[in-house]
Amino acid sequence: MNENASPVAAPAPEASAGEYTHRQILTILSGLMLGMFLGALDQTIVSTSIRTIADDLNGLSVQAWVTTAYLITATITTPIYGKLGDNYGRKKLFMFAITVFIIGSALCSFATTMYQLAAFRAFQGLGAGGLFTLVLAIIGDIVSPRERARYTGYFMAMFGTSSVLGPLIGGFFAGQATILGIDGWRWVFLVNVPIGIAALLVVFRTLHVHHTPRHVRIDWWGALALVVGLVPLLTVAEQGRYWGWDSPRSLACYAIGVVGVVGFVLAERMMAEAALIPLRLFRIRSAAVCIAASLTVGVAMFGGIMLLPLYMQIVHGASPTEAGLLTLPMVAGMMAGSIGAGQVISRTGHIRLFPIVGSALVVVGLVLLSLCGADTSLVWVSLSMLVLGLGLGNCMQPLLLIMQSSVPPTEIGVATSSATFFRQIGGTLGVAVFLSVLFSTVGGNIADAIKVESQTPEWQQAVAAGHGLDPSVVEKVQDDSSFIEQLPAVIAHPFKVGFAESMDQVFLLAAGVGVLAFLILLLLPAVELRATSASAAARAEAGGEPPL
Repeated sequence: MNENASPVAAPAPEASAGEYTHRQILTILSGLMLGMFLGALDQTIVSTSIRTIADDLNGLSVQAWVTTAYLITATITTPIYGKLGDNYGRKKLFMFAITVFIIGSALCSFATTMYQLAAFRAFQGLGAGGLFTLVLAIIGDIVSPRERARYTGYFMAMFGTSSVLGPLIGGFFAGQATILGIDGWRWVFLVNVPIGIAALLVVFRTLHVHHTPRHVRIDWWGALALVVGLVPLLTVAEQGRYWGWDSPRSLACYAIGVVGVVGFVLAERMMAEAALIPLRLFRIRSAAVCIAASLTVGVAMFGGIMLLPLYMQIVHGASPTEAGLLTLPMVAGMMAGSIGAGQVISRTGHIRLFPIVGSALVVVGLVLLSLCGADTSLVWVSLSMLVLGLGLGNCMQPLLLIMQSSVPPTEIGVATSSATFFRQIGGTLGVAVFLSVLFSTVGGNIADAIKVESQTPEWQQAVAAGHGLDPSVVEKVQDDSSFIEQLPAVIAHPFKVGFAESMDQVFLLAAGVGVLAFLILLLLPAVELRATSASAAARAEAGGEPPL
């Protein structure tokens, strides 16, 4: 069924070549942006309130499960949404993804433990996997890569708005004991329900996109093998510090994960054209480089920036709202980098240099963040985040444009989902591994800092005044860090030093991964961006008619 059967999508005369007019594109974008806003707002709200949630549920050290569970399901479903969208059209899938996301959000508000919250976030991720992927694929359908930069500003404005509203809304909810008899932080998830319903209505009325039907088998075996491969490896990345990296359980996870990965490769080879991630993509040099770069940039990006709200709250004593607002320099850098790169690419068609420079800036920004300690000025931290944001802005959009221009127009969904999939794989691994590094080192770093500062006159005076410290509290801080704010400044300082030093190690590790991304991107060949939209090119190849 043609999804464009609506007066809203009727083409103007200038669309006779099969392209959409500027007015049509803006109408479609209104629905896409609201759906993407739902996912973007959720990320900023949760990231700024996760410390409050974890402290309330006594599980700060296992917060990685909440993030990782969400990323696992979102990652696994990403290529499935891409393939189903190529086959059957994207509007109904997009509405399905929003619906699942709404239900998952409502379930999260009923969680009573961190593990229960992780399970509900995993369900929510089943919908999240389609939000960004389908939006990016639809944009690829209706706008040529050269012209796409013209509309980048709209999406950057949406991301900027969510980055401002998210911390404000999340901080407000997390800062309230109860609202209407419900714990304040539970509204962090409940707020998605009305926004999601509004998104559904807008998408239903505005998203009318031409679809050329394809009938290709769905690679369910590949999806199953992907689950078998990813879940054990990500589980051991999170739990290895408790189990022991060479314990029987860890070794079993390694073995099962390898079997799953091998099974996935075999399934993709067997499915050929119908594969979730066709292996032929890796034979296209520009696509292969983009996939590898997306993976490594994802590790550096997610693994690095997810620590920033924690750093602001634990080390600098910021509230959830303040922590979110303090990360705005990074958001501003991302917007400036993305919009600036998009304008130059639109005018010149040259794109290769941007992700290379962007990855270099990511490394510089992460190295600068690794130099931040417990007493570092917020001005230095803000400048470091600005550099990191500029780097990410110059990486993400150009990498996607290159990927979409490297494949036939009929496979724009597969290309988009593949790039997103590997970036999320990197992000999931980054979150699991880096949080594991953080919480496996923070106890020792705090103990060392206490040992040093306990020799100072200020510490001894505080102890003499009755502010002694129970040694067991060093372990408890990994489950509930809120008590740090209740300690005298002298006693609290070594805890902040310990967290800052552990976070510095994570930023430095992320910078090392960024160097790898830079080296990979040096292999990127020159790419000519497609001058027509994917839908127009696909209809031209099929000898079809422009949308009616």
